[in-house]
Amino acid sequence: MSASAATATPPSANPAPAASVPHTAMVLAAGLGLRMRPLTLTRPKPLVEVGGAPLLDHALDRLAESGVERAVVNTHHLGAMIESHLAGRSSPAITLSPEADLLETGGGVRHALPHLGADPIFVVNADILWLDGPIPALKRLAATWDPAVMDVLLLMMPTVAAVGYDGPGDYHMEADGRLRYRAEGELAPFVFAGVHIVKPELYHAITENRFSNLRLWQQAEEAGRLYGMRHDGVWFHVGTPDAVEEVNTLLGHPILHDAKLSQPRKAEP
Repeated sequence: MSASAATATPPSANPAPAASVPHTAMVLAAGLGLRMRPLTLTRPKPLVEVGGAPLLDHALDRLAESGVERAVVNTHHLGAMIESHLAGRSSPAITLSPEADLLETGGGVRHALPHLGADPIFVVNADILWLDGPIPALKRLAATWDPAVMDVLLLMMPTVAAVGYDGPGDYHMEADGRLRYRAEGELAPFVFAGVHIVKPELYHAITENRFSNLRLWQQAEEAGRLYGMRHDGVWFHVGTPDAVEEVNTLLGHPILHDAKLSQPRKAEP
């Protein structure tokens, strides 16, 4: 039976945590943040503060808590500010991947391949915010990941539960987690939540320097190797200054105020 409805839960929705969490992550932090202006006129979007800390810190702290040892962070817009901000961080260890020209999401990963190794990696958008359910989302992704049948595994959020999201959705999800991108003009019950696991080898087959990760996902979908896992926590769509204000208000609500979030970091000795 199809599980493409937003209320459906694939069998892998609550797996036991796996020991084999990817050791390396690619963190995408190079965008211009045009919809976040005027905040991004003076800072890169990943350094916009939400819930008491920059979005980038939330993402990196989640990675560190889940056992990721190294994060490669690409930079472009006001990249020196990101470099300075990360100078005191040791967990995860940081490698910067500056881009003279914007390479988009896929091109950014391809450009950083020399730093990423051959094993599957997390790829995380640096401008998202999520709260975990009973088991951290990154550990659930790692437990769900099956390289024998998957090339890409996306974290998915039901559109009806995505805070601040009002788009048409991205994918339908079958009972086994396999994904199908929505047809033009169609509504889909799941939106990509900004985190995925991918095999770096997929990027070697592309010769262009500038392209979107969506290109790899389309190829994986055509091969029947694109899968998704439903997020069981809270996910915030933080795309505009108004959204930042709304999310900060929501995080102060009694239901969410005790949720674990990153706190402002002090430089480590």
